[in-house]
Amino acid sequence: MRIKAQIGPGKTALITGGSSGIGLALARALVLQGTSVYLVARRKELLEQSVTELISLRQSPGQTIEGIPTDVADWSQVQAMAHKLLDAGIVPELIINSAGVVQPGYVQDLEIEHFHWMMDINYHGTVHVIHAFLPELMRRKSGYIINIASGGGLIGIFGYTGYCGSKFAVRGFSDALRYELAPYQIGISVVYPSDTETPQLEYDILHKPLETKALTETAGRMTADAVAKIILNAAIRGKQVILPGFEAWLLYFLSTNFGGKVIEWISKIILRRAANGKEKS
Repeated sequence: MRIKAQIGPGKTALITGGSSGIGLALARALVLQGTSVYLVARRKELLEQSVTELISLRQSPGQTIEGIPTDVADWSQVQAMAHKLLDAGIVPELIINSAGVVQPGYVQDLEIEHFHWMMDINYHGTVHVIHAFLPELMRRKSGYIINIASGGGLIGIFGYTGYCGSKFAVRGFSDALRYELAPYQIGISVVYPSDTETPQLEYDILHKPLETKALTETAGRMTADAVAKIILNAAIRGKQVILPGFEAWLLYFLSTNFGGKVIEWISKIILRRAANGKEKS
């Protein structure tokens, strides 16, 4: 039997990275459907602004909207956040791990701290949140988890050594976890969004190497709200792999059906042209 996400009135969702980007868009969509939402994010001021916005979208006075300042990379902070909710009898039916960071760049130019930073938030942050709530979810034999990976979790991309490494880790963890949690009726979806209009993307564009820009400049962009709609529609149907947009679908199709050979061939052509242009300039 396919496990499906449960949302709507009387249901509760916890979203990391919920103060901006895809996380906030998901929060908006859930609130509009009557779901109570707990936002988890590092930046307290931005978190408070997001909570204020979501409160204005509430469908009923009994719908809870709350922000909990937490750095998901810090296990002790995640434990404190989880204990606060669990001690109050609050167990999210839906957990969305959307917290993520990116630092593109040539591998030799990246500081070792950049690799740790991306892995700690993108991967360890995901593990921390799930691990904190897992005993209660397993006891109840219910729940649904959505982990936001990336197209960079499907293939290696020039300029994203640290980012791809962290997103591949999210993918592997999620796929293995799905097998372990199936007997407990806990569902797992992994999302592989392509470029999405978020503050993170704007930062990414400013710091991409020339070759990375050449590889990604032809890809279209989706709005965070459009991506959120696709994610939730897929999760309530119990889809394990969620691919927002044509680019995400094509990347997944090529990487899983041709072993990445087609993507590698195309990438080499684009990178060769970018290198030639770099030499001429």
